[in-house]
Amino acid sequence: MTDRSPDSGASAPDSGRAGAPTRTRRNLTILGVLVVALALLVAGAWQLVIPMLRDADDPVTDYPGPGSGEVSVVISDPTAQEIGTTLAEAGVVATSQAFVDAYAANPDATSIAPGTYTLPQRMRAADAVLALLDPANRADRTLTIPAGWRETQITAKVAEVMGVPLADVEAAAEQVELPEGATSLEGWLYADSYTVSPGQTPLDALQAMVDRTVEVLDERGVAPEDREETLIRASIVEAEVADAEDRGRVARVLDNRLEGCADVGRLLQMSSTVAYGLDKAVTDLTLADLDDDSTPFNTYVFEGLPPAPINSPGTTALDAVLDPPAGDWCYFVTVNLETGETRFTDDPAEHELNRAEYREWLERWREEQSAAAGDAAGEG
Repeated sequence: MTDRSPDSGASAPDSGRAGAPTRTRRNLTILGVLVVALALLVAGAWQLVIPMLRDADDPVTDYPGPGSGEVSVVISDPTAQEIGTTLAEAGVVATSQAFVDAYAANPDATSIAPGTYTLPQRMRAADAVLALLDPANRADRTLTIPAGWRETQITAKVAEVMGVPLADVEAAAEQVELPEGATSLEGWLYADSYTVSPGQTPLDALQAMVDRTVEVLDERGVAPEDREETLIRASIVEAEVADAEDRGRVARVLDNRLEGCADVGRLLQMSSTVAYGLDKAVTDLTLADLDDDSTPFNTYVFEGLPPAPINSPGTTALDAVLDPPAGDWCYFVTVNLETGETRFTDDPAEHELNRAEYREWLERWREEQSAAAGDAAGEG
């Protein structure tokens, strides 16, 4: 008999309808998880893409530093823009503009000098400015030759600055290509400051000095056949006096002597040439030295100019020789080598008085030097 009560047989259909919402919630949960995961994935990817897009729109303008590696750069034009371009091309700084800005921010930057520098790459621009101001980063060296130095002094300086044996420089001196008419290397090593770059040889350094001498003479319109004589005259002027005005007067005395003066003829009577020939200091000369005919540089014995320059003259001596003032002086003497006071005259008698005054000064000076040496020995 079939039970037809209200509760009978109703449980099966009701159970089927109650299960549908449960599956729907489960599906929604799974879908939600997938959506969240996808969102996280997209967000993560976006975080990777954004910097790439940012770098494309906003490239690096300055490295964070401190840099690494090593590169050699040559600074020829020490202006901010030119240095920046050079450093950027070498990979030292990120951009030229970064260096220009750092240069403007450092008041010492204008002291950056031309030369060859060894620097790290990928430096902060401000650090690059500081590095260029540090002499320790210079790969080259400065070779300075004072006016009036002899060849022996110059070759010794080249050896010192370049860190090579003196014998190597002396050997190089024999290989220098001299201009036509030059009798020796003496006088042709122009007094100036030179940059010695890595890889340069002593021969390169010496040849640069000779080439510079030719350049300076050419700038002043000196004919090739007159170069050697001009250097000889200028070297005497350089050795005799320091004052620019006195140098012009000494150059005029040389002209007058070579044309012939009353009681000395064409004898120049220059102590500087005698000292050079005997390899002495002027203050060490004796009266006997003035009569020594063993050297052609003794202009107290031999008439006319000596056979070669006696040092490397500077521009003021050269200019004095090329454009001396008018004057009839045939004599001069520096009566005090410490002050440089020099007397000029055309009167032989007055000249002898001036020479006597010099000898008195020299005697006092020698006594002071002797006393000082004795005191130093006593202290030792």
